[in-house]
Amino acid sequence: MIYHVTTKTAWNDALQRGFYEAPSLHTEGFIHNSTKEQVPGVLNRYYKGKTDLVLLHIEENKLISPLKYELAPSVNEMFPHVFGPINLDAVVGVAEVHT
Repeated sequence: MIYHVTTKTAWNDALQRGFYEAPSLHTEGFIHNSTKEQVPGVLNRYYKGKTDLVLLHIEENKLISPLKYELAPSVNEMFPHVFGPINLDAVVGVAEVHT
């Protein structure tokens, strides 16, 4: 299982489109994700004080787009990156996030 933080609005848009894309897919070529253990650090570094967030629970083996773990030098950890849109049937859970 991997996880992705997004806004409720972006998730609702994805439900309408039939797939999820983060802005990073167009600017960096992939969608940032985290392992369960990495989620608290990601929330603290990038989303502190933000509201309207949800955490997508993504089943790795259901992804259609390629998944690759890559080093994030800033924290010296391997993070899961999805190289393409996330198909909705790979998202097996959505939870509200409170930072």
